[in-house]
Amino acid sequence: MMQQIVPVRRTCLKWGLAAAGLALAAPVRATVPAPRGPVVLTLSGRVSKPNQGPVAAFDMAALEALPQRSHTTATPWFPQSRKFTGPLLSDVLAAAGASGETLRTEALNDYRVDVPMDDVRRYGVILARMLDDKPISVREKGPLFVIYPFADHPEIRNTVFYSRCIWQLKSIAVL
Repeated sequence: MMQQIVPVRRTCLKWGLAAAGLALAAPVRATVPAPRGPVVLTLSGRVSKPNQGPVAAFDMAALEALPQRSHTTATPWFPQSRKFTGPLLSDVLAAAGASGETLRTEALNDYRVDVPMDDVRRYGVILARMLDDKPISVREKGPLFVIYPFADHPEIRNTVFYSRCIWQLKSIAVL
């Protein structure tokens, strides 16, 4: 099955340079605004553009303001292919000025998994916030779910890459 990657919308904000070493499909905003709503994701560690003390904190509005992409793909967690939409993880990292080799991700239930930065560069990994065009509830593995484009890359359809698809993501430490 061929995966469809569709630009969902673009904002009219001025976009700055990406973090060193990240190849981006679209430019990203120079800084992340201070969160006005509940924080859904924090980036710590090697971030050069913090907005809340030493971390870059994102509310859902900040993630929505980034260019959005969709992957329609089969996964082990759903019986049929589903459409996942959200910003490229590389754009989220660039907005925070993140640079490193490893992303130590953590879920709401404290599950942790390391994601190589090379995956983010190579595969167009998205930080899904929508499932079939609806916000992802915590019950459905949201509000944030790291998704690889499995439909386009048969070589990553295995337990190593499936384990990196952390759902209910709450934080990323950039190492």
